[in-house]
Amino acid sequence: MKNFIKLFSILVLFFFATTQSNSAEKVDYLKTDWSFKGLFGKFDRGSLQRGYQVYTEVCASCHSMKYLSYRNLGEKGGPEFSEQEVKAIAASYQIKDGPNEQGEMFERAGLPKDKFKSPYPNKNAARSVNGGAYPPDMSVLVKARSGGSNYIYSILMGYDDKPPSGMKIEDGVYYNKYMAGNKIRMSKPLNEGSVEYSDGTKATVSQMSKDVTAFLTWTAEPHLEKRKRIGFKTIIYLLIFSVLVFLSMKKIWS
Repeated sequence: MKNFIKLFSILVLFFFATTQSNSAEKVDYLKTDWSFKGLFGKFDRGSLQRGYQVYTEVCASCHSMKYLSYRNLGEKGGPEFSEQEVKAIAASYQIKDGPNEQGEMFERAGLPKDKFKSPYPNKNAARSVNGGAYPPDMSVLVKARSGGSNYIYSILMGYDDKPPSGMKIEDGVYYNKYMAGNKIRMSKPLNEGSVEYSDGTKATVSQMSKDVTAFLTWTAEPHLEKRKRIGFKTIIYLLIFSVLVFLSMKKIWS
């Protein structure tokens, strides 16, 4: 009995210690009004197209998108670029292909079926250019981070030129209040007017961060809208089925 009480006490202490530790490490990320949240939430097409522009002009020079094909940009539920726009986007890249009949590799204009072109030929090349750090692939980055969309948005908005007093920032490292340890190797990617939106929207840091985060959320969950529609129909079906079962059972019981 004494051993049981001792073991129980140890487990309780371990539970509270773990809870306090997690609470201490928890970060309150920035939150914004995401159009895709909620049961009936949908992606804002304009925001997705602007987010793709931010990714292309700012992020794509370092971060790959290996699970996404150019044709996905024209699919329903996404940015929904036209077929001509998708073909033009794909053709603007030179894709390595082959071998040809002579056994040689060659380059050709991209096709909608091609995966997004990576900025580096391999991981070692990426680390060499970025001081040993490997820029993560952005295809499912939102799903891979515990804070999801709010985490990405907060990181983009969390840069500060003045770190807290007493914090030493090494060369090639930057202060970010939402990053674990408050240090990040990626320099601030977005500044006022970093891109010029084709639809005339003012390119503030907040707007660009929100748009590219929405785009990355879609790349991680391209079937989000379809899944929500199916989920809603399933709930309606279950409610109707439950009512019918209840009425049938009521009749049997009577």
